[in-house]
Amino acid sequence: MKRVSPRALRRMQERLLSSSGISMNELGEARVLIELGERRIRLEGVTVVELEGPMGKVYQLVGGREVEEVAVSEEVQATAASVPEVSDEDVALVAAQAGVSEEEARRALIEAGGDLARAILSLRSRK
Repeated sequence: MKRVSPRALRRMQERLLSSSGISMNELGEARVLIELGERRIRLEGVTVVELEGPMGKVYQLVGGREVEEVAVSEEVQATAASVPEVSDEDVALVAAQAGVSEEEARRALIEAGGDLARAILSLRSRK
């Protein structure tokens, strides 16, 4: 089997994708941190390629080397999974401003991370 250079392979890939209505843009080299639940994978020297088509954007990582793989500490997981405390006054204010029930207001506040304005705007935009 004939060996194809990476440059020639990219050109063939670009031609194939463009005939399908997908554009390809090489963004350059990067360091990447991938968080998968309890694992973190850090990569260096990765070439990032952006593919854009009718369904949106897709980012492809090519090459590089794995620098380390570490388990995420329980403290970091607990912080990421924590739900902001929402006071009854905040719930009442959001419910009154958005014209919704207190239960809906509480859910919106939790989704907005406790941000009153974002919760109100979110509820108003749903109507």
